[in-house]
Amino acid sequence: MSSVKPLPDGYPRVSPYLFVGGAAAAIDFYTTVLGAEQRGDRMTGPDGRIGHAELQIGDSVIMLADENVEMGARSPKTIGGTPVLLNVYVPDVDAVFEAALAHGATVLRPLANQFYGDRSGSFADPFGHHWSVATHIEDVSPQDMMERAKAAMGGGS
Repeated sequence: MSSVKPLPDGYPRVSPYLFVGGAAAAIDFYTTVLGAEQRGDRMTGPDGRIGHAELQIGDSVIMLADENVEMGARSPKTIGGTPVLLNVYVPDVDAVFEAALAHGATVLRPLANQFYGDRSGSFADPFGHHWSVATHIEDVSPQDMMERAKAAMGGGS
């Protein structure tokens, strides 16, 4: 019987894997803006492209690599967009949002206090990936949540 764990220590059950044009610059962006920390070494191929790197953001892991069109690994810019929005809770959403914009991100949805108790906004990073960043600012009861949701969606209070 094997003693190898089917779920390795230090990895959450789901980890996004991002393909980017310019993985080294993306790692710099994510460490500067989101406070990510690189885990281990970057695996770099003979052509200088990053074949694999891992970033820790809180208790989450993001894996990333340079796009490799020859192997079907295409970045959002290559395919013309992304249907995915990555959500990250941060201690100070205003500071993170400001840092993202200062480092080349573009606003998708401006920061605002939300009916469900978060202050959040979203941006496209310089590599084409979409991020929603949020700070939880208020605990909202289920009853208040329903009333606020109706009001937010035009259904009255």
